[in-house]
Amino acid sequence: MRLGIDGQKLPEVKKRGPIKSLEHVKELGLSGIFFSTVLDMSPTLDKGELRDIRARADELGLYLESGVGKINPYCSAEAPEFRAIGDGDIMLGFTRMIEASAAIGCHELWVSPGNFKSEYRGRLANDRFRTDVTWDEQLRATEKVLLSLAPVARANGVHLNMETHDEITSFEILRMIETVGEDCMGVVFDTANGLQRAEHPVFAARRVAPYVRQTHIKDAYVGRAPGGFDFQTRPVGRGIVDFSVIIPILAKANPALNLSLEVAASVEDKPRKANPRQCIQLHDPVWRASHPDLTAEEQDAYLAMVDAFELRVSAGEIPDWETYEASQYGYPTYETQSYGFNEAIAFIRNSARHIETVCTENGIALSQPSTKKHAA
Repeated sequence: MRLGIDGQKLPEVKKRGPIKSLEHVKELGLSGIFFSTVLDMSPTLDKGELRDIRARADELGLYLESGVGKINPYCSAEAPEFRAIGDGDIMLGFTRMIEASAAIGCHELWVSPGNFKSEYRGRLANDRFRTDVTWDEQLRATEKVLLSLAPVARANGVHLNMETHDEITSFEILRMIETVGEDCMGVVFDTANGLQRAEHPVFAARRVAPYVRQTHIKDAYVGRAPGGFDFQTRPVGRGIVDFSVIIPILAKANPALNLSLEVAASVEDKPRKANPRQCIQLHDPVWRASHPDLTAEEQDAYLAMVDAFELRVSAGEIPDWETYEASQYGYPTYETQSYGFNEAIAFIRNSARHIETVCTENGIALSQPSTKKHAA
């Protein structure tokens, strides 16, 4: 296994660009980078640019992962770049992205079914609860896109890996894989997102492990609040997710899996919007009816996990929602090396250290960056 980082959360990734960001990853002692889409590497899919990025990753001994993007047709207007890269034909755009990725040896590609909009409160921040279209209709439309892209994926030796994203359940993803085919579809397992669907992280890991081909390694605070439960990203090892159980599950299923940290973005790169509270409305009848796969057994385990975590918060071991939200995670610019350096870097390094410790304690091999050529 190798430990790297999600490119969206790497400080100054846009300012530095892909190649300088690869060098930045190396400086941080990490083993690779997961760009959300191939357009993040080259907005025009320039073959020369992409080859240069691939070559630099190889020179530095780093893994390079990528994706296609949000493929829910009801979200397409929110990502016009996918249609634009197809000259107005969004399916052609997705096809070109798959082909360009495969050409540089990126055969595991991230896809996602929606967006989280932090400017809205409660369940309406989540595309699962849109009022203009049902979630079932969105799932059927997303599955139709996957079925249309499946021949392209197979022709290019690619897996389209659905993230356990904010709005979708692991049960729904597994049904999609059954329909589309595991030969061209897999899972990007986000270790914390399932919490927003009231899924216990260990239960979810066991369900999806055979299909996990990419990861977002993330931790979170979950605690009771009026109307539901708060969710807030935390440094890995400082939240509710038990990585000492989850990492061995993933390693057993896929010993060569890349572990990509998804940390909180620096506020210098992405200023915070108002964060909604009570986004997990487990006891709301509308919310609960939208999760028919959630069993009483898993719900009880989830609530017991929250109870145990809240004891740690009460004891002062873990900061509560308000205390942590008041903190700022900046990052220095090239020129000034100014405010926020310690916070942003500490988040990454502390998270990495926790995963390294878990791997060591469980006898899991975690490779360090090494110079070698990729196998196309």
